[in-house]
Formats: sequence, structure tokens, C-alpha cells
Amino acid sequence: MTVGARGGKPHNRGSWLYTLPYAVFFLTFIAYPLGFAIYMSLHEWGLISGDRPWVGLGNFLTLFQDPLFLTSLVNTFVYLAVNLPLTLVCGIALAVALNASFPGRTFFRTVYFLPYVTSTVVVALLWKWMLSTDDGMLNGFLKVLGFDGLPWLTSTWLAMPTIAVVVTWKSLGFYVLLFLGGLQTIPRSLEEAAVTDGATWWQRFRHVTLPGLRPAIALVIALSTITGFQVFAEPYLMTGGGPLNSTMTPVLYLYQKGFQSLDFGYAAAIGIVVALVVVAVVLLQRRFLEERTT
Repeated sequence: MTVGARGGKPHNRGSWLYTLPYAVFFLTFIAYPLGFAIYMSLHEWGLISGDRPWVGLGNFLTLFQDPLFLTSLVNTFVYLAVNLPLTLVCGIALAVALNASFPGRTFFRTVYFLPYVTSTVVVALLWKWMLSTDDGMLNGFLKVLGFDGLPWLTSTWLAMPTIAVVVTWKSLGFYVLLFLGGLQTIPRSLEEAAVTDGATWWQRFRHVTLPGLRPAIALVIALSTITGFQVFAEPYLMTGGGPLNSTMTPVLYLYQKGFQSLDFGYAAAIGIVVALVVVAVVLLQRRFLEERTT
């Protein structure tokens, strides 16, 4: 321990060593990849050719005039319009149910979490088979009931909502855990006081449970939004981005441009724009939630 020459405050000369691992991690896995992606986006960056000319903002200007990229953004907002309400309603409902004391509670908590830890490839292929128009299990069940089968993955208006439901089903267990954690932070005294005052179950849920879950709700909305803009495996495996690009997502389009067309400069521009859109959307959501709570 030494004394600073000017401020007179003691400090440890070796204390900076504690931050070194985090600094190395940040520089290696965040700062450098981000900087390199920005550098690539400003060039016409092919895989084989060593000539990578500077194009400045050319990739970005082309991107904002690219109808397929704009379609992928619209598709993502369609996805979020289905995913966010389902995640919030089902997640909170299951969390409240699993927070109660009943026999087998641990078993049911495990069951709801299993889809989240199951391979995404397995889940996507399984649901693709179940949702097949011709011989899928779901359409077979509808036909037994006397209804016509639906084109779950072959309709331009139904394919993306269907994928949103599949992703919601797989990830719901994780969000249920977040809501369960939020429920544990609500003081039991508030619930007991509401019961003493004669509040109904709905009144207790509305005025005690929901306000107590606001931090968890904000976190779930942010994480679900970020995940929505990163959706890749499900549309890639279940529809390939079709039909007629109705399930094309920004990451799937990035993959096609980068690894199929080998236009890495354009793909890097897609990634940067998508990251900025995600940040903007999450900040708007946060501001909206803060205004609702004040």
C-alpha cells in the first residue's frame, strides 16, 4: 500500500491487475470484432480476392435500398408482435402457477425448462415434421376433428407467426425462471396485507404481483427483442426464409450474403445496422416502460 503523491489517498499499485482479465476479454471478444466488422463494412470485402477497395458508406446506402433487407426487418417485427405477448402472458402465468406450493412442483419446473436446453436443430426439425401440411401431426389432428389442415409453414401470412410460436415454446422455460426470480423479490408482507384488506386474487395480482414484476418484465422484453433480431436456426431449417421471403430474417440474410455470396463487406454492414436497430428498439422500450411506471 502506497500513498499517492498528490491526492494523499492510499492506493494499491497492483489493483489494476484485477481488471486485466476483463480488459483482455473486452478487447479480444468485443472491441476488436466490432472494430473489424466496421472496417469490413467500409470495404468491398471478398473472400478470395486480395483487392478490397474502399467504398465508404456505399454498403450502407445500398442496404437501405435493398428490398430484401427491409423485408427481413418487417418480418422481425411481425415475429416480435407474436413472440412478446405470448412470452409475457404465458411466462407470467406459468411463473405464478409454479410459484405456488403443490405436489410435484419441482418436476413441473424441470419439464418446462427442458425445451430451452434441447438442441435448437432438434426442436426445429421436430416442429417442421409436426407442422407439415401433408402428413404433419397437427394437421392430422385437425382432420380427425373435421377441420381442414393449415399451411403452417407454406403460407406467406402464417409462416412467420408459426416460427414465432415455436421459438416462444422453446425459450419459455428460461423466461419463466426470470419471472420466478422476480416473484421471490416481492415482499410477502404486501400479499398478506392485501389479503387482510379483502382484496380478490385479481386485485392482488394487478396491484401487488405485476408492479413487483416490472424489473423482470423489462428484462424479458429486452432479451426477447434481442433474441428476435438474432433468430436464424428456426427459419433456416424450417422454411429456408420462404415462402416468398416471408420468414427471411436479418441474420439469415446476413448468412446468405456472407457465406453464400461471399460478400463479407455487405454482410458486415447488415450486422452493424441490425445491432443499431436492436439498441434503438430496446432503448425505446425502456423509456416507454419507465414512463408507464412514473
